[in-house]
Amino acid sequence: MNGPEGILVDHELEPHLEAWFPAAPGAEGLPHAQVQPASLDLRLGPVAHRVLAGFLPGSGPVRQQVEELTSEVLDLTGEGAILERGCVYLVPLARGLRLPAGVRARFNPRSSSGRLDLFTRVLVGGHPRFDEAPAGWEGDLFLEVCPLSFPVRLRAGDRLCQVRLSRGRAELSPEELRERAAAQPLCFLGERPLGPDELRFDAEGGLELTVGFEGREPAGWRAAPFAPPVTFGAEGAHDPRTWFEPVQAPGGRCLLPPGSFHIFASRERLRVPPDLAAEMLPVDTGLGELRNNYAGFFDSGFGWEEDASGQPVGTGTPAVLEVRAHDVPFMVDDGQVFFRLKYLRTTGRPRALYGAGREASSYRGQDLTLARAFRREA
Repeated sequence: MNGPEGILVDHELEPHLEAWFPAAPGAEGLPHAQVQPASLDLRLGPVAHRVLAGFLPGSGPVRQQVEELTSEVLDLTGEGAILERGCVYLVPLARGLRLPAGVRARFNPRSSSGRLDLFTRVLVGGHPRFDEAPAGWEGDLFLEVCPLSFPVRLRAGDRLCQVRLSRGRAELSPEELRERAAAQPLCFLGERPLGPDELRFDAEGGLELTVGFEGREPAGWRAAPFAPPVTFGAEGAHDPRTWFEPVQAPGGRCLLPPGSFHIFASRERLRVPPDLAAEMLPVDTGLGELRNNYAGFFDSGFGWEEDASGQPVGTGTPAVLEVRAHDVPFMVDDGQVFFRLKYLRTTGRPRALYGAGREASSYRGQDLTLARAFRREA
C-alpha cells in the first residue's frame, strides 16, 4: 500500500475498516466511536478463557494453545463476568486483522485499562512478540488480560486495547524533534512554554519528562489493598475512594511500598500537534524498581487547542502515569525524570482531533484523573 510514511489517521482507516478488521462470527459492525484520530479501539468478544499461564504464540496457532491451557471459560455476554485478581485470561477479540502489504500494526492498552491496573497485551499467531503484527499479517487477535489490583467485571464489547497502523518510518529523528520544539511549544511548565534549550532530548529522538507532586492535592492515588470488583464499562459509576487511597508527598517526596500500584501525573503539560502522535516509553528498561506507563499512546491533538483561525492556544495537558513498585520500597522525588515521550509522524491531519465531540468521556482536560469507571468529583 503506497502513501506517505507514518501512522494512518482516521480518514485513511475508515474506508478499509471491514476489509482490514474482519469480524469474528456474531460480531457487530464497527461504530464510529471506535475510530480515534490515529488509532482504532478494539472490542472484546463474547468469552474469556481462564488459562494456567500467559505465553508467546511462537509458531503454533494461538487458539490451539488456548484450548490446551484453559481451566475455565467465562461468558462475557449480558452482565459479563468477573475476572479475578492475579489470574490470567485470554479473550478473543471481536475483530481480526488483515493487513495489506507494507502496513504493520502496533497495539497498546487504552488509558482506562492502565488506570485500573489491568495488565493487557495482544497476541498474534506465528509472531514471537507481543503487541505487534508484521506487514501483511492476517488472522485472529487475542488479548491477554490480568487484573493486578482489583477484580474486574468485563462484558463483551468492552474496549481494553487499541491498534495503530503505520507504513514506513513514523519516528521523528532527534533533529526533526528539535526543529518542531523550536517552531512551536510541545511542553509547558504551568503556563510557561518550554523552549528547546530547556527540554531534555535523548539520543533516540525522545523527550525526557518528569513526575509532578507540587501543587497537587492529593499528590497521587494508591490502589487499596482489598477492594470489591470494579465494572470496567460503568462510566462514572464508582466512588474512587473505595478502590484508591489519596497519597501525599511531604517535602516533594513519595515512598512507594513494594508491590503497590499508583496513579501520578507529569510535571510538564504536553501538546501533540495534529500531524503527530506520541508514545510514552520508560526512561530505562533496565530500571528494576518500577514498572510504569502501561498505556502510553497519545492520539493526534492530545493537549492541543486551536482558536477560530486554527492557531494553537492553551498550555497542554499533563500525562497520567501508571506506576507499580517492584520488590523493594522506592522513593520518588518531585521533578524526577520518569518517562520519555517519543513523537511519531502521521500520514496527515486527522478529520477529528483527540477528544473532539467527546468532552465528557475523554481525558482531554485531565490532570490527576482516574479511569472512566470512577466519578470525577471525588
